[in-house]
Amino acid sequence: MELDKMDENDWKYHGEGNKSLVVSHVQTAEQAYRQIQNIVDFSSNVMSSLLGEKFIHSGEVVKLPLEFVRQLSIKVQHQRPAWRCDKVMDIYSGCALCLPNLTSPALHQPTHTPPLCIEIKPKCGFLPSPKHVSKDIKTKVCRYCMHQHYKVANGKWKRRSFYCPLDLFSGNRQRMHFAIKHLIEEPQNNFKVFKGGQCIYSSKEGSDESPDMNSLLHHLRPYFLHANNRMNSHVTCKAVLNDFIQVLVNALLSSGGGDGGVVADRQAEGRSFCEASIFNKERIRHGSRGLPNDSVLFRILQTQMLDTLDIEGLYPLYRQVEQHLQDFPKERTRLQIEGPYNEAFLEKLQKCPAEDDGSVEYAVAKVHQYRVAMTAKDCSIMVALVPSSEEEEDNESLSSQRQLRDFRPPAFSYSASILDLDPKPFDSIPRQLRLDQKIVTCYLRTGGALPKGPLREKEDCTLLFHPM
Repeated sequence: MELDKMDENDWKYHGEGNKSLVVSHVQTAEQAYRQIQNIVDFSSNVMSSLLGEKFIHSGEVVKLPLEFVRQLSIKVQHQRPAWRCDKVMDIYSGCALCLPNLTSPALHQPTHTPPLCIEIKPKCGFLPSPKHVSKDIKTKVCRYCMHQHYKVANGKWKRRSFYCPLDLFSGNRQRMHFAIKHLIEEPQNNFKVFKGGQCIYSSKEGSDESPDMNSLLHHLRPYFLHANNRMNSHVTCKAVLNDFIQVLVNALLSSGGGDGGVVADRQAEGRSFCEASIFNKERIRHGSRGLPNDSVLFRILQTQMLDTLDIEGLYPLYRQVEQHLQDFPKERTRLQIEGPYNEAFLEKLQKCPAEDDGSVEYAVAKVHQYRVAMTAKDCSIMVALVPSSEEEEDNESLSSQRQLRDFRPPAFSYSASILDLDPKPFDSIPRQLRLDQKIVTCYLRTGGALPKGPLREKEDCTLLFHPM
């Protein structure tokens, strides 16, 4: 704040407690409201069209009493992860984004077995074209696998994850099973499990301790006790884990009635395998037609692939736009650099010419495409699994619902949602380039020291439960 320019007329009274009086700056509140409304507009007008309306919950902007926000900030502060506490909660604008609680699905009817919800951050599912990258390694090893080396080297995580997004996005059940298994073993911030709305499995950043998988299996066991006609209480950990992963794979592959489709662009260029993945290609017993074209993974991957140039190929276009804006500042509005995120914005990126014609319009469209692709690369999938009761299974009226019936019983009703769809700022692109360079340099310096063969399977165990 510039003290000599402060005007009391720019402030308004909100309320007070025993020891404090709350006022807020009018412009600050309006700016915060606009920023959150931009998120809603971007989600509902842009990402919803690209990812599929059925997967998106855009939410709405709400105004909250400032005293409530202040008290809430104090209440949750000790519950926040230490590595997040450098980000201060906004307690002055009173604006918030209201979203449904996806960890406790609305379609759930109260039963003895609460619903499960699995959060997955799948990350980028393809390799860039060699046409636009300076280091050949980027066409062989995916960004996520290289980034693991960088994160461990910088102490963000103690251990590397052997999850590879290209396995998850492959559409091949074996590779997807393999990918989810490694997400579970080393979830980092890419995998969480909720039961009845409470998080029961996740990782803590920087912690030396591995998440407690035995605890997770203990929670999961009741859902799969009778799977594949198991009627006894001796259920192995491996069986519970395999059943759980299979249900997840089925949910992620569900097309919701659409026909199966192949991600042709990626397959044709041989960009569907990452050399750092420890999945053995020779283990594939059955081919894959690719991801069903109405599945949540297919829609995310197609949106990610709007990034056709990689950050290296995009950066010169970003500099072109940046220079144009320096010369003609008022063009920011016409080119919709900070929105509004409406149909015109969507049309700009969808009707981008195939070839660079040298115009600033082309450069802006490619920058917009990249920003949208980055949002898709950083989104989360929430898969809600609701155990079907015996009454539900006998009810013919539910035949239109999507059911996972690989196990009889249990069957699951399910829903998939996509969240974390904030627009990426225009001015974040230079930082993205610097990070990309650091990640590649670190990987090349360490020699990509990954295991040469598949990891040895962990020894199986048996969970024994006795009546109390």
